[in-house]
Amino acid sequence: MASNADFVQYIVDQCGGAGAIEARKMFGDYGMYCNGKIFGLVSDNGFYVKPTEEGRALLRNVDMRPPYEGAKPYFYIEDVDDRDYLSALVAATCAALPDAKPKKKP
Repeated sequence: MASNADFVQYIVDQCGGAGAIEARKMFGDYGMYCNGKIFGLVSDNGFYVKPTEEGRALLRNVDMRPPYEGAKPYFYIEDVDDRDYLSALVAATCAALPDAKPKKKP
């Protein structure tokens, strides 16, 4: 089941305090980016954040779930209504993730 576009936009808005948030359609769901770095997914109207120790330290409830069948577990974020909490979580997660590798020119 694909995610509802309104829910995806809500997550983008809620995480906005962390930086420039963007949702990119991927395989029927959405990759979530902050300042160009992928930090999570929206899948089947659920919000998932890549696991990092920095993110874990901020979580109110650690719930690890795969966002889709065959995926590695991510942090499943049930409380998506607290903008400050989500922004802090996204900022901490992105700071802990490696920078994207530059694309090679053909």
